Amino acid sequence: MKKSTIIIFLVLAMLKTQAQDYQVSFAGTGATTVVSTVKVDNLTSGATVTLNGGDVLHLIGGVGISTPDIKNGTLQIYPNPMAEQSILTFVAPDNDHAVIGIVDLSGKNVYQISTLLSPGVNSFRVSGISRGMCFVKVNGKNYHYSAKLVSQSNLQDETKIEHVSFAKHTASTPLKSTETTIDMLYTEGDQLLYKGISGIYSTLIPDVPASSKTITFNFAACTDGDNNNYTIVQIGTQTWMVENLKTTKYNNGTSIPLVTDNSAWAKLNTHGYCWYNNDDATYKNTYGALYNWFTVHTAGLAPAGWHLATDAEFTTLTDYLGGESVAGGKLKETGITNWLTPNTGATNESGFSANPGGLRYYDGSYATMGKYSFWWSSTTFNTSSAWARRVYYSHGAVDRYYDLKTHGFSVRCVRDL
Repeated sequence: MKKSTIIIFLVLAMLKTQAQDYQVSFAGTGATTVVSTVKVDNLTSGATVTLNGGDVLHLIGGVGISTPDIKNGTLQIYPNPMAEQSILTFVAPDNDHAVIGIVDLSGKNVYQISTLLSPGVNSFRVSGISRGMCFVKVNGKNYHYSAKLVSQSNLQDETKIEHVSFAKHTASTPLKSTETTIDMLYTEGDQLLYKGISGIYSTLIPDVPASSKTITFNFAACTDGDNNNYTIVQIGTQTWMVENLKTTKYNNGTSIPLVTDNSAWAKLNTHGYCWYNNDDATYKNTYGALYNWFTVHTAGLAPAGWHLATDAEFTTLTDYLGGESVAGGKLKETGITNWLTPNTGATNESGFSANPGGLRYYDGSYATMGKYSFWWSSTTFNTSSAWARRVYYSHGAVDRYYDLKTHGFSVRCVRDL
């Protein structure tokens, strides 16, 4: 018995020693040195936090951790540790819905509710949490709070989160401190994506942290003829748009013809674009526009300082990611929010964040939304076809192939050197 106790103690001590405890701060360079906000996605666990640019991200290991110092005063829990129930209190700055949830040490949601809140100080009763440590997360439209909660309860009641009180916000109650430390559960090897935002600039950086560090966002303008601003990411020696192009104008202000009629699209041998199923409200922001190759080959479609990716530049991208047989998974957005299941091999470790925007065939019909991503290159194959790339929901490869210039595909741009 004594020997078993010693072994258990040693195992726990080893876990504690191996637990992660990293501090990540943020800086900016390039077009601006100011970082306004940072959104952090843990692609492995599905957890997300949003910080001010001056905040510090505290990555905490999921096992063997000591009590973390929660410095984020925007979410208060009392009593903590809890016996049977505790009250959590925070300031909601907006009249909007918020999601309040309990997350275990693996990052899994144990329980959550969505509720409409009035702007002000809101309090909730939390009960029915089994013995151990967890995190409470509050995600609103413009705010994200988290804090540790320790339960000493041995009861096996149903977990509940209930709204108990509201008070109007006063000037003496700060919505958020100008600088704080935000905790996030992290397991060694988890894939993170940092999205730094500063005004019109937005840069994505993929990372697998193994130590404390400073992440520096290289901000650059990526603005199209409609004044849409795009998130960018550096992959190897190249800088790519993270989103599909969605402009309706060339950079000189000339409108690109919107072609909705199927027969008109089928006869088209000049430039034109469309939205999937002619439904911009549903598809524009997530998937961008579909352009025929004649539009792609017209000067001024790409944002200033950028250009349409050539066939050779796509090859440079896929070679950097390990070759066509595996690069698709590294390009694809994870999960099945936009991709159909099973979204095989998706890791998005490149930050490219490919979404399956489908295509429009030469005859005007639409197909493969949720299944495939197609992108034109600017390189012609022959008089009727041009080089393109596609990735699938059902495997992790990238196809290099040529297709009819009269098809409607998505477009990604590369920053000029």
